Amino acid sequence: MASTPAQAQDRSTPVFTVPMTAAVQALPVAAEVRDGYQRTSFKHWNAGQNPTDGCNTRAEVLLSEAVDPPQVLPGCKLSGGRWWSYYDSKWITPAGALDVDHMVPLAEAWDSGASQWTPERREAYANDLDIPTSLVAVSAASNRSKADQDPAQWLPPTVEATCRYVSEWTGTKLRWGLTADAVELEALSQLAEACPGTTVAYQPVP
Repeated sequence: MASTPAQAQDRSTPVFTVPMTAAVQALPVAAEVRDGYQRTSFKHWNAGQNPTDGCNTRAEVLLSEAVDPPQVLPGCKLSGGRWWSYYDSKWITPAGALDVDHMVPLAEAWDSGASQWTPERREAYANDLDIPTSLVAVSAASNRSKADQDPAQWLPPTVEATCRYVSEWTGTKLRWGLTADAVELEALSQLAEACPGTTVAYQPVP
């Protein structure tokens, strides 16, 4: 698979940027298995990248993605601020009207290989702040519409967001070595063909 490595800003692990069609073809294929899944198998939200600032992972995502930054009050309570929910092209305020979405939902990750991970790796997955596409602040309505569905079942209501979304979904699966089932892979392949020129960037987690 042709790839173009580029050094990450904060890590020595290379970031690979590949055409979306090639990225989809690189996904390992396997049947999904939901047996034993519990949301509590993925510890979240933890203390985030700065455990001393009182802000958990969710709050750190909101702070990093705010278009108009909120005021941070004691206990990391966020006041004011404004966010752009790219799934449905809506401005959202206040922070409580947002969900922080796991690009590949926890249940989907479990089905796709995370059931075999250690609890520590599952916690790292659920709180992945090392790249901006793993966790995304979006309207609560769009996140709850998505639930734990993959792109064969759900796509953002804003059609213009489709290529970006599929790129970020595929990149997240490659980053964490997650599999795709046959129906998902077929959908991703068709979507990739409909997104010519779109690339997928991913930084593999060891």
